[in-house]
Amino acid sequence: MEPIVLKPGDGEALHVAGNDVVIKAGGDRIAGRAAVVDYTAAPGFPGPPRHIHRELTDIFYVLEGTLTFRVGDETIEAPAGSFVLVPPGTAHTFSNPSEAPARFLGIVSPAGFEQYFRDLAAALGDGPLDPAVAQQIASRYDIEPAPEV
Repeated sequence: MEPIVLKPGDGEALHVAGNDVVIKAGGDRIAGRAAVVDYTAAPGFPGPPRHIHRELTDIFYVLEGTLTFRVGDETIEAPAGSFVLVPPGTAHTFSNPSEAPARFLGIVSPAGFEQYFRDLAAALGDGPLDPAVAQQIASRYDIEPAPEV
C-alpha cells in the first residue's frame, strides 16, 4: 500500500442521478480495508431506500449543508460536523430535503462498495434514478431492503 495524497477536486469523479461522487480511495488503493468517497447530495435528494448491510460498516461525516438520517427508528438532522456510524445489520438511509447541496465524506469498511457507485453511474448516468435498476445493482453490494417498521 502506498501513501495517497489528493488535492481538492482530485479523485475519480462520477455523476449519479443528479449527485456528484468522487472516489478518493478505493479498495484497490487501501488493500481492501476501506473506501472513501466525497459525496455531494443534490438539493431535494430523497436518498436511497432504507436498507441494511450484513458485513459493511457505513460511516458518514457531514462536510457542508445538513443531511437527514434515519438510523434504526431514529430520525436525525445532521448539520456540517456531524458524524454517523452505522454498524452492520442496522437499517438506515439518508436524504437531503433542503434547497442547498449537502456534502459528506463517506467511508465504508471493508472496501468494494465504491464499485456500486461506478455501476450506478454507468447504468443511470445523469438520468433519473430508476428504482428497479438501482435495486438490481444494489443486490450485488451487500445492500438489502430493510424490513418495514
